[in-house]
Amino acid sequence: MQKVHRKRLRKFLEPYRVTRGKGFRLKDHDPGDTHQFKSEQKREAKELLARGVEWLSEAQGMLYAQDRWSVLLIFQAMDAAGKDGTIKHVMSGVNPQGVQVTSFKAPSAEDLDHDFMWRCMKALPERGRIGIFNRSYYEEVLVVRVHEALLAKQQLPRKLVGKKIWDERFEDIVNIERYLARNGILLLKFFLNLSRTEQKKRFLERLDTPDKNWKFSTADARERGHWKAYMKAYEDMIRNTATPRAPWYVVPADNKWFSRLVVAGAVVEAMAGLELHYPRVGAEKKKELAAARRMLMTEKG
Repeated sequence: MQKVHRKRLRKFLEPYRVTRGKGFRLKDHDPGDTHQFKSEQKREAKELLARGVEWLSEAQGMLYAQDRWSVLLIFQAMDAAGKDGTIKHVMSGVNPQGVQVTSFKAPSAEDLDHDFMWRCMKALPERGRIGIFNRSYYEEVLVVRVHEALLAKQQLPRKLVGKKIWDERFEDIVNIERYLARNGILLLKFFLNLSRTEQKKRFLERLDTPDKNWKFSTADARERGHWKAYMKAYEDMIRNTATPRAPWYVVPADNKWFSRLVVAGAVVEAMAGLELHYPRVGAEKKKELAAARRMLMTEKG
């Protein structure tokens, strides 16, 4: 497997990685940023993405064979930020049998009869696999916070719904993510940072393109009216839940080709640190293999 230059990757990713949220400000992150790449260098960026996809394909095989670690990628974003396309492109070379993608929509009646983490916890990836959450338990401090009427539907005892409920949920999330990290789950979280202007452009494209009409609903347009509230919720979320063991990547999302490169780079850099390798067989196993070889070589026909 080709060598990954982790130091170079870490330097490239540094502006986008948040490991300590204190003092984080969303306004310091430009959704249109393309780092050192200019528009005419799109082809070069796509070639780098292709190399990253190839590396991930090889790494996944070792992840599965080693059966020690699992990887969980969480994607959060406003509508039309490109979550589906990013997942599709970054994971395009990975064996589907080794990847579990879960998209979390509005909670069902069964979900609401459990704690807010329940439906996500039962979808965690097994050892040796990559799990992808398209939205996640973070919706509970985003959409539920913006639309507090949703909180009433969760049937919590009244005395547990106080002014500090969001701080309490942040604390619970950090504790659970610490637990997951201590149990061999590599956790990476991506906020695809889309500008309001670019979202409008993409919405209009969906309306103007018949093949994309199905992607649009009037609810998407209505949510734009809560843009400032969402940005405040995202900022608060990152401030309170970014940790070294479960970092947030604030990915510029106005240029899809660049956001995919950042996500791929983050996954490659993190997985390269797992020291993945195929299991080494011992003396007894080597004897079995030698016996199997002799059997095959002496077989007639």
